[in-house]
Amino acid sequence: MRKYILYLLPLLFLTSCLSENPKSQLPEGEVYKSASELYINAVATLYNYIGGSSESQGLQGTYRGVYDYNTFSTDEAMLPTRGGDWYDGGFWQNLYLHAWTPTDNSLYNTWNYLYKVIVLCNQSLAAIDRHGDLLDSSRKQAYTAEVRALRAMFYYYLQDLFGNVPLVTAADTPLDQIGQSGRSSVFDFCVQELQQAAPSLPRGHSNYEGSNYGRITRPVAYFLLAKLALNAEIYSDDDWTDAQKPSGKSIFFNVDGQKLNAWETVVAYCDKIKAEGFSLSGDYAANFSVHNETSPENIFTIPMDKDLYANQFQYLFRSRHYNHGGALGMDAENGTCATLSTLRTYGYGTPAVDSRYAVNFYSDTLRVDGSIVRLDNGEALVYKPLEVRLDLSGTAYEKTAGARMAKYEIDRTAHEDGKLQDNDIVLFRYADVLLMAAEAKVRNGGDGSAELNQVRRRVGMAARRATLDNILDERLLELMWEGWRRQDLIRFGRFCQAYDQRPQLPSEKDGHTAVYPIPDKALKLNKQLRQNPGY
Repeated sequence: MRKYILYLLPLLFLTSCLSENPKSQLPEGEVYKSASELYINAVATLYNYIGGSSESQGLQGTYRGVYDYNTFSTDEAMLPTRGGDWYDGGFWQNLYLHAWTPTDNSLYNTWNYLYKVIVLCNQSLAAIDRHGDLLDSSRKQAYTAEVRALRAMFYYYLQDLFGNVPLVTAADTPLDQIGQSGRSSVFDFCVQELQQAAPSLPRGHSNYEGSNYGRITRPVAYFLLAKLALNAEIYSDDDWTDAQKPSGKSIFFNVDGQKLNAWETVVAYCDKIKAEGFSLSGDYAANFSVHNETSPENIFTIPMDKDLYANQFQYLFRSRHYNHGGALGMDAENGTCATLSTLRTYGYGTPAVDSRYAVNFYSDTLRVDGSIVRLDNGEALVYKPLEVRLDLSGTAYEKTAGARMAKYEIDRTAHEDGKLQDNDIVLFRYADVLLMAAEAKVRNGGDGSAELNQVRRRVGMAARRATLDNILDERLLELMWEGWRRQDLIRFGRFCQAYDQRPQLPSEKDGHTAVYPIPDKALKLNKQLRQNPGY
């Protein structure tokens, strides 16, 4: 079987795709009768929520969730209004302009998704404790560590998006006892949980088929710890509107008994990932191929199989022109495209265009299988990258402006217009590890050129000096369409400034849009919550 049974068993055992909490479908005594059943229903079933098939569900793959809030709020990409298409009540324009509000329903749905998985993790930890008699001590420790690490990952995303949030670690905490924790407390919790869990997690590559496929392994925990340390100046700050933040050189972590500052900690965990056998793939595009389970570079992915899983990857479908989809035997929605500033960073239209442009984008005259794709009037379909605007309605290039998303190889045997594909969705990979190390070294007063240019050399690009500006550009060049841009812009102090075609909001100088507002519905349900400053 090409895909590991871990993902299939929960679906067969409890038809978990039909329920928010599959364990509620059978009495607990019938669900937890052996160590293997305890693992399946208290640990493995949690992985069904990493991806998704409906709006705001999953870390990537669907609309109006974690990925979209981290991508279309930045200078990386936009979803222009194209006449009667993509206005959607102003949602996409507001996302790009930072004009979101606490009453946005998609924001509440994203909040609920993240907390849903956290609650399920808390329930699983309680179940492991209740049925500990089924396990020996080492297995109980391993099961517990895996769930704790997964819960910490969801808290990492939650505090990254919303800042000061409730920190709930027990399955039976009454609503009236759920207070709001400062961002720094949630950040500390994530670090401690991952550090404590890591030694009990399985080693090996989570993206490889086999017993660890799709699981939180030790390198996944190391990657999250590197990310947490890289953003420590941001995550240690409970008030991001006061124009003050701590210095990474004065934020300390204990790593294997050593006291390291934030930047040294990043490098230490990046080194640990390298020691686990990760390396750059010889071919940049191969990381996103139809059968990318053998990549030496991908650290954590959402397993995809059009015949086994409900997880969807909807982003290629969303970006392609209708006739582009038709030429592939699929439908399309004609939406997403790169911004002008992204094109400038890539050197589009110049002799120095970055080699990754051709992998990441469809642009100019479009060909499929060597043949020019035609519009309904017989003219060639020509994507116009430089004509992109936030509102294209009534313009000559309303339907064709913008360089469109490519990056993932088209699975020509995919179902649901390409949304059910076999390419695993890449969440974490080793190129990012090298760029994190480069940045941390520079911020600590050192030289990150070796790591930066290892990434550039792989794609045949000339060496550059590792300045912070060059590293930020390289993160866009290398990680385009991978959902990191918002976090990067915040860390570099640029997210709340004017950029590309986005003006700074009159009220935005205090930096309050660096986090999203606590959803109004959440505030009404829990009177102990307080709105983030600036909203």
